[in-house]
Amino acid sequence: MLQKGTVAPDFTLFATPDQKITLSEFKGKNIILAFYPADWSPVCSDQMALYNETLKFFHKYDAELFGISVDSKWCHLAFSQSRNLHFPLLADFEAKGGTAKKYGVYDDEEGECKRALFVISKDGIIEWSYLSPTTINPGADGILEALENLNTK
Repeated sequence: MLQKGTVAPDFTLFATPDQKITLSEFKGKNIILAFYPADWSPVCSDQMALYNETLKFFHKYDAELFGISVDSKWCHLAFSQSRNLHFPLLADFEAKGGTAKKYGVYDDEEGECKRALFVISKDGIIEWSYLSPTTINPGADGILEALENLNTK
């Protein structure tokens, strides 16, 4: 798993069936990457719902949030609409897990992303990372603390 001080690898992934997002386009903003195993799973559903509720706090730190899993853009669309999410879910679908592998958070045995969080500074450097057990919602406290620490630099 990539650690603090590492340059965040760039990527381009589908955010909707017809729109891609490239990480480097967001230079100048703090970024939160929330890798998660699968849409529709109970823990992932709770985690994404929590982040949806926490968005206003993330935005106070000039941070954009992106959820990432190996589910398809169509699966993300249905999941996002059903949960009324207000942040993009990015499809690390083809090549499967390619972005998760760059960040060192792909689970080869399960064929899905591990549950991992990254906070990336405005200049593209990983400032905080956390690997959570798959069955545990990591919450938002670590993210908020990392963003607060960025603010005091």
